[in-house]
Amino acid sequence: MQGAPHTVPVGTPLQVTEQTPTLFRPLKIRSVTLRNRICVSPMCQYTLASSGGSIGALSPLYFTTIGHYVFKGAALAMVEATGVNSAGRISPKCPGLWNDIQEESLRSLARFIHSVGGVCGVQLSHGGRKSSTLPPLVAAERGLYSARADVKDDGWPEDVVGPSGGIDQVWDGKKPDDPSGGYHTPREMTLEDIKDVVADFGKSAQRAVKAGVDVVEIHGAHGYLLHQFLSPLTNRRTDAYGGSFENRTRLLIEVIKSVRAAIPDSMPVFLRLSATDWMEETDLGRRLGSWDEQSTIRLAMMLPELGVDLVDISSGGNHHAARYNVFDAGSRQAEIASRVRAALRSAHKNLLIGTVGCITEAKTARDIVQLNTTGDAAADVIFVGRQFLRDPDFVFNIAVDLGVDVQWPPQTRRAKPSPKASL
Repeated sequence: MQGAPHTVPVGTPLQVTEQTPTLFRPLKIRSVTLRNRICVSPMCQYTLASSGGSIGALSPLYFTTIGHYVFKGAALAMVEATGVNSAGRISPKCPGLWNDIQEESLRSLARFIHSVGGVCGVQLSHGGRKSSTLPPLVAAERGLYSARADVKDDGWPEDVVGPSGGIDQVWDGKKPDDPSGGYHTPREMTLEDIKDVVADFGKSAQRAVKAGVDVVEIHGAHGYLLHQFLSPLTNRRTDAYGGSFENRTRLLIEVIKSVRAAIPDSMPVFLRLSATDWMEETDLGRRLGSWDEQSTIRLAMMLPELGVDLVDISSGGNHHAARYNVFDAGSRQAEIASRVRAALRSAHKNLLIGTVGCITEAKTARDIVQLNTTGDAAADVIFVGRQFLRDPDFVFNIAVDLGVDVQWPPQTRRAKPSPKASL
């Protein structure tokens, strides 16, 4: 039984019984408590200043997008891929966290999210060979999947980097003189470049702490820099950062240590991973190797000792010829998450699991985190993206569908429907 209605956090049950699904039960991670298991996935908005004093600083738009989802009951809102340095942004219109103005803008958002009872996270990122691109809507207007951001677009074509460089490392495989090409040719990072990126992740994490953020997530997925180092498809280095599994994971491990050292012990660290490149069945994948599910499990076993609290399972994004891309792998990601979680439990490793991908229905959301008859679940939390774009009341609507009477904000309570019988 919870307290009086006015003390019940928005998005949590007014009364907890044995029938209350795990989806609507709290989860404590270090000093942070999620009021339910429904989190807002990081989603790029591509709308920020690309030059001048406010470059990469969050705008009030974020109050009305991810902040609104928290107002409507989501436990955590994750600010999307946020560049740890200027060249680390995906596009010139993406956020960054390397200066005071950016830090202050993040502080304003964190205060708002806290004021409506939520948890604020930020996803620290470096785009690697997929950086310096135009916002997707701009590319779509040109009939392209992606388009290069040149200097005239406030891009940085000369500072696009990756673990390996050269024309054969362009993400879409198109030559620089091909007008349909959407990505720049990366240059191979030097050891000094790598050292700087590790330091930049730590510095951005420090700024996140000062901004009042509750959770830091490291972006190791979707074909961005850390994923590029993990995968032998994109990491052709012959030094200490390439070749073997130990070498390809070295940069990520150094970044995790840099972030963990920069923040309080009480603060959770999440890691988003693409659990597979979806390239195992291709000729290229067979020839060069790829990042796959077993690689993810092997890495996951190492994460608790490094201070990572939750791994967020996604997939794809590292090659244009992959079987599935970031947006269409769907429920396959929850299936992988379930196997990763089972392997960790078998090894007695304490690491929480999140997953994402086409979670649109109440029953699906419930079943992913609900303990089954064997005492297991696919994941501990769900990350929901596009469904929040379609339905900002997603938390409330699935609560109705599941027959759970949850708290609504006092400002909107007059519109609250009567709960249905549980599914």
